[in-house]
Amino acid sequence: MVRDERLASDELRRIDESVRGTYPTGDEVDFEDALAFHDSLAPEKSFATVLESATGPLLQPRAGVARLDEQIDLLAFLHERGGADLLPTTIDSYTRDNEYGKASTGLERTRETGADALNGFPAVNHGVEGCRELITSVDAPIEVRHGTPDARLLAAITLAGGFQSFEGGPISYNIPYTKRGNLAETIEHWQFVDRLAGLYTEHGVRINREPFGPLTGTLVPPSIAIAIMVIEGLLAATQGVRSLTLGYGQVGNVVQDVAALRALRALGEEYLPDEVTVTTVFHEWMGGFPPDEARANGVIGLGAVTAAIARPDKVITKSPQEFQGVPTKEANAAGLRTTRQLMDMAMEQRLDIDGIEAERDLIERETRCLIDAVFEHGDGDVAAGTVRAFETGALDVPFAPSESANGACLPARDDDGRVRLFDPGDLALDDELVEIHAARLERRAETEDRSTSFHMVADDVDAISNGRLIGRPTDADGSGGVSDAD
Repeated sequence: MVRDERLASDELRRIDESVRGTYPTGDEVDFEDALAFHDSLAPEKSFATVLESATGPLLQPRAGVARLDEQIDLLAFLHERGGADLLPTTIDSYTRDNEYGKASTGLERTRETGADALNGFPAVNHGVEGCRELITSVDAPIEVRHGTPDARLLAAITLAGGFQSFEGGPISYNIPYTKRGNLAETIEHWQFVDRLAGLYTEHGVRINREPFGPLTGTLVPPSIAIAIMVIEGLLAATQGVRSLTLGYGQVGNVVQDVAALRALRALGEEYLPDEVTVTTVFHEWMGGFPPDEARANGVIGLGAVTAAIARPDKVITKSPQEFQGVPTKEANAAGLRTTRQLMDMAMEQRLDIDGIEAERDLIERETRCLIDAVFEHGDGDVAAGTVRAFETGALDVPFAPSESANGACLPARDDDGRVRLFDPGDLALDDELVEIHAARLERRAETEDRSTSFHMVADDVDAISNGRLIGRPTDADGSGGVSDAD
């Protein structure tokens, strides 16, 4: 059984040698040389320093293309024309599946034809030197963003290549992302990633780690997301990580989102060791977007106003072209500027909204139940308890494909648009909390003159892309939604 214990030095070296031997560019990694390269970088490229010293929310988009020169141009454009404070390098899908040979073929095809044959940057194929060229060519800190259950080689190469922030975690990049990934094994893989980040930190290169807060991105109840963020944070702290950015994905109700972000920060600071600096990141809406770009900008604007009230340390922005897939660099930059404009105007005002503290109290009560269950299932060991909690359904994620999860809980919105539990499954919540969710969904059913049923769940999944927050019964035939022509 996996245990929440720091990897011993000899075990770290053994795994490192094994992982780097799986692809030729792994031979480029040299830890002492990597430390020297990091030390040569300007202070303004230190991701953790810039993030932790910010006085207001910093903006960061998503972006990744196959060729190195085009990735440099793309990030420079988003920094200069979009005003991004922090930059991403989104990794391609083949690399996420550890299919480095296929990524190499896609990269060569892209170079030959000029048309992208990959949906991101194949950092493993570009190797340490390619990563270093990217880092030195752009005047802002850059983070690795991906979706990889086994990110060990990716971490070894990108950290040696100069990246100082690495996204993901053993739960958030397993349960929502893959069907057959064994959770215990994934935790072991990420213990290596976190220990490597911890080792750099101990040698003076502070590596920021960011668990992926949105999870499936589909109506995830805040308490589930926050509990998983805290658990992944605890696992990372054991391995020596000292800069943690805990994430949360927008659900669309301003009161609930602000309450959740405040609860995320408070619980992160409470549960994580004092030597860990906790920051927070707010992901703008991760679900389906309206196809009409003007309405998509409305969704982005709601996220910006939410961020202005909640004041997370970082906001991951979206573009008005989310419906069609990968946006143009111009649309991506426009999403950044839209967020900046609305957020800056809103932060100059005092916006008092009733109900935030009551909702935060409810979220914190639920989150504590879930975290306590993990400790109980593992007899105090977070790693073992996490595996067992997911096996029993005491901890669960809606709509997750993973066979390591119970997959029994289902969310729906209440009459105010807040995400509640239509079916709690076997989540470790006390009866009073379950009854609160049921009562609020019943109130919605009365308002809509229908019974509480799975139809609410289905209606809500597509509501925002149809121009609503709550999936009302009339939306089924299109009469309650909006079209591109509206």
